Amino acid sequence: MRSIKILDCTLRDGGYVNDWNFGLGTIESIVSRLNKAGIDIVEIGFLDERRKYDENRSILPDTNSIKPIFKNLAIKDALILAMIDFGTCGIESLSDRKDSVVDGIRVIFKKKDCIEALKFCAAIKKKGYKIFLQPVSVTGYTDSEMTTLLKQANEICPYGIYIVDTYGLMHKKEMMHYFNLMDKILSEDISIGYHSHNNFQLAYANCTELMAVESGRELLVDGSLYGMGKSAGNACTELLALHINEYYGGQYIIDQLLEAIDVDIMKEYAKQYWGYSLKHFMAAAKDCHPEYVSNLLSKRTLSVKSINEIIAKIEPENKLIFDRDILETLYQNYQNNMIDDSDAYTKLGAELSKRNILIIAPGKSIELHANNIQTFIQEDNPVVITINFINDDYQPDYVFMGNAKRYSQFFNKIYRHDLNAKVVCTSNVSESNKKIDYRFNFNSLIIADELIRDNPVLMLIKILVKMKFKKAYIAGFDGYVPDDAQNYPEEYIQFLFCNDDVVLRNEAVKKVLTETGKDIKLEFLTPSLYL
Repeated sequence: MRSIKILDCTLRDGGYVNDWNFGLGTIESIVSRLNKAGIDIVEIGFLDERRKYDENRSILPDTNSIKPIFKNLAIKDALILAMIDFGTCGIESLSDRKDSVVDGIRVIFKKKDCIEALKFCAAIKKKGYKIFLQPVSVTGYTDSEMTTLLKQANEICPYGIYIVDTYGLMHKKEMMHYFNLMDKILSEDISIGYHSHNNFQLAYANCTELMAVESGRELLVDGSLYGMGKSAGNACTELLALHINEYYGGQYIIDQLLEAIDVDIMKEYAKQYWGYSLKHFMAAAKDCHPEYVSNLLSKRTLSVKSINEIIAKIEPENKLIFDRDILETLYQNYQNNMIDDSDAYTKLGAELSKRNILIIAPGKSIELHANNIQTFIQEDNPVVITINFINDDYQPDYVFMGNAKRYSQFFNKIYRHDLNAKVVCTSNVSESNKKIDYRFNFNSLIIADELIRDNPVLMLIKILVKMKFKKAYIAGFDGYVPDDAQNYPEEYIQFLFCNDDVVLRNEAVKKVLTETGKDIKLEFLTPSLYL
């Protein structure tokens, strides 16, 4: 029967979740239970000479530092491995295999470092270790490049070489393509491994697909307890073991794995979630480094549609290597989508000129002082403009959206049949199947201070100044305090993020209002920290 082995990488890949700070007792417990469960290969963690020795962490500076973990453990059957990210640990940090508790070394390397990394792997093998080649993100290799790598691997004759799906991009078709390529070119005694991530919820499914392949070659499948691992997590060791037991005559003791999860892993999960998520799906769907998505989501100004449009502009050769400068340029270009807004200034200005203007921002005070605001509206009959939100207590004549994310979040409320409000947006907000009545250049409205660069109230005030308005009323422009619950109406809090640098933000807004006050008088109907 074909040999299928499980490699558990909880202490290595799982370490991305908690900075490898499992605690010595937990490390020993996990290794012991994996061994008792019959797991074939246990990866003890990273070797990284940049890190100081810490007995509680599974990232260690050299092979000698691993010995204390096994002081009270009797590991008979499982192979013990460590991983090196090429360039972070030199050959001098590895003792000879005969003096080490480690049986083998996995070396992960980027395509650009391939030649030097293979030399490094050959040197490790000479020290007596089983060597495993881990090319980062094999989807970034052309068939020609992969063929060259495999032929070079044959010369080293490692224990195994892996299909490494670093960013969880693979479906069955791509995975089988690389497996078949490897199976065709590699020497028969070299194992093929598969390391997955769960961006598409396919880590376990892909592993079982590989297990079903009719091949005489040994297969290694990576898993981690409860899928603990970087970003979307990994295939679950317990699921892989159960599947092999049921279909391939495996003898893994599942209860030992479940005990390890219950005792050692769930406490980590309670502190920090890992697994399938929107951002990791988005990254995998666009075949890109997840940091591109994380960075754009953190800006809190873009809808998912906008994020996908920006990522689509990244050149293929840059997608899997995160480049902050490239992303920032694309983001700024997207936000600065230039349009001819002269007609918008003329027409909207004419419409607003007939009555006083009341700007309603989403501050908590519009709830606390609702009676005063409603009295003003009834008595003065102003043009009501709400900023980046819709509140059912106030019927707006216009809705101003300077943020693509808010436009998306309030889309259904903006276009409900009984609202009849005109929609005004900045040019970074893209029109969908519903009409935007007036659009203004985002780039001409941004604030010089980065802290409040795209503050929508200040952007609208800039528009009014350009239209030569000399006065406007304003409510709900309260200023920031650290607690979002005190900043915004309850229904709006779920959309919010701004609870950092509150003092600096308030001072920045006050400065702009002081400067703007030379051109337009703002009368506040509600209390504000900006006064």
